[in-house]
Amino acid sequence: MQEITEELSVSITRSSREASGAADQDTYWDWRWGGCALAACFLLALLLVKPIGVSTQFVIADGVIASLFFDELIVESETTKSGYDSSNMYLQKSQGKYAAAVAKPFNYGFVFVICMLLGGYLGRLWQSKHSGIRPKQLPTFHNRRFGNTPALRYLLAFVGGVIVLWGARLAGGCTSGHMMSGMMQTAVSGYLFALAAFAAAIPTAIFLYKR
Repeated sequence: MQEITEELSVSITRSSREASGAADQDTYWDWRWGGCALAACFLLALLLVKPIGVSTQFVIADGVIASLFFDELIVESETTKSGYDSSNMYLQKSQGKYAAAVAKPFNYGFVFVICMLLGGYLGRLWQSKHSGIRPKQLPTFHNRRFGNTPALRYLLAFVGGVIVLWGARLAGGCTSGHMMSGMMQTAVSGYLFALAAFAAAIPTAIFLYKR
């Protein structure tokens, strides 16, 4: 009986280690293929429609929500180029361009951002189905630094997203509009934005994750 118990214990331990090893496997897409796919997407957008920009659509989404509670936020206007005006100075920018986007939100940019979320979700499901590895709730580097703390991971992601979005709107564009689309068009602002982004992101990552 003791030998059977010991064999069972060894078997369970081995299975646990194998499962742990499988769970630690990198389930992210290969960065080289991901980079090529991203570059192709930006190039096609530039050639067929217009350069990609993402952070502006969060402003538009805020405006859509706010307009549900404040009828006077967006009004039609004959004096602006876009045909719309706003009591909010930010939405009033560029002759009411943002105000027009709030009034008619289902444009190319807004739909593109929604499809980004949908595409990421479907891509994750596809990878999980074909790799046989269940997607991890937390990345390995977070577990190594902070342990199994989903709430902390979500908090860090949320706070980081707020800071990045705030900075993007101050700069008039994000990593998509300024850096990716801007650098593809050889805009000096795109290269400066990229330098600033990496100069802030790399030390922050080293500080948080000690690597």
